[in-house]
Parts: sequence; C-alpha cells; structure tokens
Amino acid sequence: MSRKNGTFFDMQFITSCISTMLVLMLLGMVVFFVMTANNLSVYVRENISCSVVLSDDMKEPEIISFQKKLEQKPFVKQTTYISKAQALKEQTEAMGTDPAEFLGYNPFTASIEIKLNSAYANTDSLKWIQEELLANKKVMEVNYPEELMDSVNRNIKKISFFLLGLAALLTFISFALINNTIRLGIYSKRFLIHTMKLVGASWSFIRRPFMTRHIWIGVLASAMADALLIGMAYFLVKYERGLLEIITPAVMLTVMGAVFVFGIAITSLCAYFSINKYLRMKVGDLYNL
Repeated sequence: MSRKNGTFFDMQFITSCISTMLVLMLLGMVVFFVMTANNLSVYVRENISCSVVLSDDMKEPEIISFQKKLEQKPFVKQTTYISKAQALKEQTEAMGTDPAEFLGYNPFTASIEIKLNSAYANTDSLKWIQEELLANKKVMEVNYPEELMDSVNRNIKKISFFLLGLAALLTFISFALINNTIRLGIYSKRFLIHTMKLVGASWSFIRRPFMTRHIWIGVLASAMADALLIGMAYFLVKYERGLLEIITPAVMLTVMGAVFVFGIAITSLCAYFSINKYLRMKVGDLYNL
C-alpha cells in the first residue's frame, strides 16, 4: 500500500476511481434533475399571469400609483400595465382588424397583468388575493386561469414524488455498487491484512493505508464526476440560453457539493466496514470465503 513502491496508484486504484465516478455521475444526475425540476416548477408558476381589469374612470396617474402599491405586495413578482390603447393595438394585431373602426369606440379596458411569486400561485391563495384586489372599487374584475393553475400544480406534485422516489432508489443502488467495488478491492488484500496482524500491527495501523487509499478514490472520482456534470450543464445552456433560468449556479454548486460529500463519505464508510470484517476473521475463515 506504500506510495513509494508505486502500488498506491495501481491499476486497481484507477479502475476503482472510474467505476466509482460512473456511479457518482448517476447520483449527480438525479440530484441535478431534482433541483432543476424544482426551478422549473417555480419558473412555470411565476409565468402564469392574472389580469386585474380596471374601471374606465380610473385615470392613468391613479393606475400608476395603484401599480406601485401592488408591486410592494408579498405575493407579486412582477406587474405590467396595459393601457386601453395598447390593448386595442394588441387585439388588432391578433385579429387582423381594428374593432374600433366598426364599433366607433375602443371596447377594451386598461388592466394590470400580475405575475405571482411561486408560493402564491395556487387556487387557495388566489381566492383571498382576488378578494383583496376587488376591495378597490375601481377594480372591475380579476381574471386568472384557474384550471391551468390547478393542472400545473397537480403535475408538478406528481413529478416531484416520482423524482424523489427515483432519487431514493438510485441512492440505494449507488451505495450498493460502490460498496461492492470497494469490498472486492479489499477482499484481494485479505491475506495481507492477516499477515500484518501476525506481526503485531494494531488495527488502526492496518486500517490507515486502506482508508487513505479509498478517501483518495472518493476525492478523485467525485472531482471527475463533477467535471463531467459541469460539462453537461455547459453544453445544455450553450444549446439553449433560456435554460439559465433553470440551471442556475446555485443548482450546480448543490449538485457538485452533493457528489463530493457522498463520494468521500460512501468510500470511507464502505472501506472502514470492509476492513473491520477481515480484521475480525481468523485465518481459517479467509480460505472459506
């Protein structure tokens, strides 16, 4: 196990690093999808608008003042004022004809489009938000896509449960695969462990080089897995710049941290328990494995 004699970074070390890296990549991808799914759900919720339709006798300065008050509300993420003239222009472009030409007047009213913070983008919250907005006598009505919002929330809940279940399953599989890789490596050194016991080496002295070796395997495998995951995220964002809203630096830091911590923790624990197993064995038991 000495570094000086060239046996520390041997072929077994390299293959263990590669196999551990592949498993950690699998785990990292699960964490990545869970985190991005959460960001995606926030992004979708915060892009569902509700429309506050205003009375015709509400003057523009009064509307601007009302809009500023709305922006200070905790449930509001963003507001957009749509004047009567702008509403007419948008509908004319959409329909290909100007309704004011044959009606003789602008049939549309001014409104304020509100995008809600994700925590308030649900039917229960919107009911009391609607009541609060309608308390202003110059607010004619508050429209929001109730069915769409309920459908989005239901689907997000289903996807979240699925991803959490998948994460738990793949975490267990990752643990089992890394554990088997480490146990096979230590199994091949079982007689060396027994020889060191015979010459009077303490358990901690015997355990130390194995623990050092496998901690290094965890560090290097985690670093390689993180590098590949960063590369994957970079190419996704480069292909579609809009994904920056979902694949944020915070997401990637969380994924990298989870992979690094899990990589070191799992290799250390598995090595510790596997070494202790062979330390407790008698020589006769070693031949019966």
